[in-house]
Amino acid sequence: MAAAGPRRGPGSAPAVGALRLVLLLGAALGPAHAAVYFQEQFLDGAMGRVRDLTCMAIKMFLLCKWRKCKFFYYANIFTGLQTSENSKFYAISSRFKPFSNKGKTLVIQYTVKHEQKIDCGGGYVKIFPSNLDQKNLSGDSHYYIMFGPDICGSDTKKVHVILNYKNKPHPLKKPIRCKVDGYTHLYTLIIRPDQTYEVKIDNEMVASGNLEDDLDFLPPRKINDPRVKKPSDWDDRVQIDDPTDVKPADWDEPEYITDTSARKPEDWDDSETAFCLTVFRTCGLLGVWPHPQIDNPNYSPDFSIYSYENISIIGLDIWQVRAGTIFDNFLITDDEEYAEDFGDETWGETKGPEKEMNIKQTEEEQQRQRATEENYFEERFKKKAERKTESRRDRSVRNALKKEDL
Repeated sequence: MAAAGPRRGPGSAPAVGALRLVLLLGAALGPAHAAVYFQEQFLDGAMGRVRDLTCMAIKMFLLCKWRKCKFFYYANIFTGLQTSENSKFYAISSRFKPFSNKGKTLVIQYTVKHEQKIDCGGGYVKIFPSNLDQKNLSGDSHYYIMFGPDICGSDTKKVHVILNYKNKPHPLKKPIRCKVDGYTHLYTLIIRPDQTYEVKIDNEMVASGNLEDDLDFLPPRKINDPRVKKPSDWDDRVQIDDPTDVKPADWDEPEYITDTSARKPEDWDDSETAFCLTVFRTCGLLGVWPHPQIDNPNYSPDFSIYSYENISIIGLDIWQVRAGTIFDNFLITDDEEYAEDFGDETWGETKGPEKEMNIKQTEEEQQRQRATEENYFEERFKKKAERKTESRRDRSVRNALKKEDL
């Protein structure tokens, strides 16, 4: 991953070829004040670029591998960073010039492609402070932000949004479902100075809100008044039957029971055909007791929850049961519009051709399978016919021998 210091728009980056210029042209013509802190597309695909990465094994084995993506339309140009060994821990990181997002928007964006139709494994990234020991990167390493998809079985298919506050990780309380279809998807996290956030998948918003409300950073603003207790004669039942109400003397018990599959006509009048006991509420002493609340004396607002100092490293720290996930198009910037344009001109340019290529390869695979099956049954039929021929020949020989004996 190549680090990029704060710069104004992508136009100042060295050209890596005509394609890169085409992809970034639209973004270059966009916001003139976008600070791009980190950007990596692996466009050159050179193994020498690994020197910009810290690639370290955790416990067992790690291979940081360049590989052309299976379904990419521009498969001879687009490359990504792919996990390659099953049931392994992976750790890789890249350092860039430290910055603070205080008073500025922070946008973290990248693409994930679970080419292997992953059944259990992480696909998230982490943002670290400058004092990270990259050579010993692990799940215990202190991080600022963890963001991205995580899949394991049928229960876990979510997008993590975890922010560190006072050395403690705080996960987003809202569930966000990730994509599990095997295609490349664009994941974007936006954190704003007004302490609001937004999560986008494929440049479409899937979650948003206020950091203080949706993550448990601070104590609650209000608490139950400890000086007030529920009245001893309070009835927790929401409603009760009127004990003075009695069934009419001429009430006739029905001969048949209700057909639960039948539906009541829209013009049916219940008042003429049914009787029920009157339900009433007592004078404010029935139902769920509303405990009076007061301001929490332990609550103190913090308007810097969103900000971090010395943001300097982006990394992957994941476990995968089935490897094959491809990471690409990493971006850290302060401009939402630039990130959206960058996503449209990278992921957006390949999503259509990728699906077309997938359909084409699926049809070709099905044709190969049909051909294999046809060859299999043809061989079986041929061998069966040969066995029948041999069996007839043997019977003829045996019959001839019997005639000679006779």
